[in-house]
Formats: sequence, C-alpha cells, structure tokens
Amino acid sequence: MNGNDAGLIITPIQANEVTMGHSYKHIISKIGQEPFYTNKDGTCTLFKGDCLNIMDSIPAESINMIFADPPYFLSNGGMSCHAGRRVCVNKGDWDKSKGIEETHKFNMEWLRRCQNILTKDGTIWVSGTAHIIYSIGFAMQQLGFKILNDIAWYKINPPPNLSCRYFTHATETVLWAAKNKNSHHYFNYPLMRKMNNNKQMQSLWSITAPKPDEKIFGKHPTQKPIALLERIILASTKAHDIVLDPFTGSSTTGVAAYRLGRYFIGIDNNKEFLDLSIKRLNYEQRGKHNVKEEIKSVEKAIERVAAV
Repeated sequence: MNGNDAGLIITPIQANEVTMGHSYKHIISKIGQEPFYTNKDGTCTLFKGDCLNIMDSIPAESINMIFADPPYFLSNGGMSCHAGRRVCVNKGDWDKSKGIEETHKFNMEWLRRCQNILTKDGTIWVSGTAHIIYSIGFAMQQLGFKILNDIAWYKINPPPNLSCRYFTHATETVLWAAKNKNSHHYFNYPLMRKMNNNKQMQSLWSITAPKPDEKIFGKHPTQKPIALLERIILASTKAHDIVLDPFTGSSTTGVAAYRLGRYFIGIDNNKEFLDLSIKRLNYEQRGKHNVKEEIKSVEKAIERVAAV
C-alpha cells in the first residue's frame, strides 16, 4: 500500500454509512412523488400523502425499523382534561371511527405494507391505547409478525379522569414485533442494561409526557416524548439504519432518528403537521451544526496554543 492508498482507507463503520446512504437515496428515488421536505444533510425526508400508496412504492425489505402511532379512532365527542381544563377529545376527521370492521381492515392494510418493506430482520413498534391496540395485535398475528414485547409506557402525571367512573388512564401500550418468525431481530441488550443501572430493563417504562421545549413550534394532539423514541431507536437499530414512520405527525421519530445518526422517512397527509415537522427537524439540524462549529473552534484554539 502506498501513501496515496492510505488516505482512502474506509473503516467498517464508514463503509456501512456509505452503503446505507446509497440505499436510502435509492428508496427515496423509487417513491413516485417529490418529497415534501428533505433536510440539508440529506438524512431526513418527509412525504405528504396516503401512507398506503407511498409504502406501495417503497422497495421490499429496505427499511430497518418502523415506528407507527396510527389513528386511535377515539374522536367521538368525549371530554378529557388538559392543563386543568375540560377539553374535547376530538382531534379531527382523521381520528373518527367508521366502525370496528373498517378500523381493523385499515390496520391490516397498513401493517401488511409495513411487513413487506421491513428487512428480513427488521422490527416494528406500534403505539396505541385500548381503543386500537387489540386490533393491532390481532392483525399482527394474522399477518405472521412475531410479537417480541408489549411495552407498558407509564405516563407520569397523567391527566385526571373527569367522569370519576373509570381508573385514570396512565399507560399506553407499545407493541414491538419482528417481521416474521424467522427474523433474527437486533436488540442492543448491553446498552439497555447500562441505561437501567446495569439491570435488565423491564417492559414497564416510566417516561414523562413531552416536555414544554418539545412543543415550542406547536402542539400535535398525540405527540410522543423524544425520550420514548430515543429508547426505541437505540434498542432496535444500529447507526445509519433506515427508520420509517407512516403516521409521522410532528415527527418526533424523525427528531430522535436525526439525533442518533439514523436515516429517516416520514409520511403524513396533513400539511399542518408536516409544517410543524419541518420546523422541528430544521431546529435539530441547526443545533447539530452549531455544535460541530463549536468543536472545530475549540480544536483550532488548542492547535494554536500547541503551536506557540
């Protein structure tokens, strides 16, 4: 090897990053419409439209991990409590149920497409309340997914139950499933153990609702905390893996994926939510670049001191 060759050495990590970057660009090019947004780093892409149609154009076995927070179909005129006030739970037409059969049919359709685009060892996480999660679990069984865990996300300080006729809703279920029974799914057990004081992490996760600084650009009615998505992504993906969210909303999944060095594809049919996503993703990118510039500045200062 001569001196010129030495400068071209690519480490296994760099090689994986290059490979995944090419794969990511290939996936984006196969989707039959222009992206609604792509960040300057070229690592986060949003599409506006029906997730069923868009996932139909994504190449089979190309996505490493999917997080989905589908409509819960609970906008039925009921009431809840927010900031100490009685508020209507209606979130929009997208969250209105057309009946049990139609809801389950919809869940089957989008889950079938998710299963098709997952890599052979890929996994999917789906969040939901009692209104939807049992249909999700049954659909997964019907389609041949391998359910790995049912995470109980304990929402610290949940809103009170105003009717006083039920227990306060303090948990949400997150199902984690592999593509099928033959999948050899990835699980970063050592990291999860380390994050849990060197003890095996259990399937009960105590995580607060989104903090105020996570909603500085606006609020999404079912926004998830970044801490939840960061744990999910760290547990089940490797650096530079490709993460997809078919109901991206305000793109908490995208924010977490970007922070952790993963590629991201988000889909939503609501322009208002996508505009909110763009503000959040642009903010993350600016912050990341500012940190890089600060590091470069410190390194140059150290070099100047060493040269004196």
